[in-house]
Amino acid sequence: MSKKIFLDYKRCIGCKACEVACEMTHGEARIKVFEFPDLFTVPFNCRHCEKAPCMNVCPTGALFRDEDGAVAFDPLKCIGCLMCAVACPFGVPKLDEENKIMDKCDLCSDRRAEGKLPACVSACPTEALLYGDINEVLWNREGKIVANLKSSAEKGEGEKAYIVL
Repeated sequence: MSKKIFLDYKRCIGCKACEVACEMTHGEARIKVFEFPDLFTVPFNCRHCEKAPCMNVCPTGALFRDEDGAVAFDPLKCIGCLMCAVACPFGVPKLDEENKIMDKCDLCSDRRAEGKLPACVSACPTEALLYGDINEVLWNREGKIVANLKSSAEKGEGEKAYIVL
């Protein structure tokens, strides 16, 4: 199962710490926080699609899937043809104007190789961004909910919660 960044949009406070961390790591932010005033904020980066159209149209194989399932990028193979940008339904790949090649999120492959989380996930102060495969993320989330219910029940707070094991 591939690992991805998941968003709990209820926790995002729009602080843009993810953007800053990404820019500090890569020189330019590959994640963007979109703000919808009076509604919510949503950080957005490459979705690392299971059937990534950007990979399918790349004529040089510059885009490839790494061992964690991320759509990674080899800048030495990129010819800057922009086909990946056209094919991406989310408009994620961007042209690096200086080098005339594409640039996109690779889920911080260097950091992951060192056993670290992607920079945006590490920097998120509210844990709105989570990294892992879907089963890990759901298991961790459910574990916290169960722990909170048990704690509330032990303190006699709120309604009684019954946990079926």
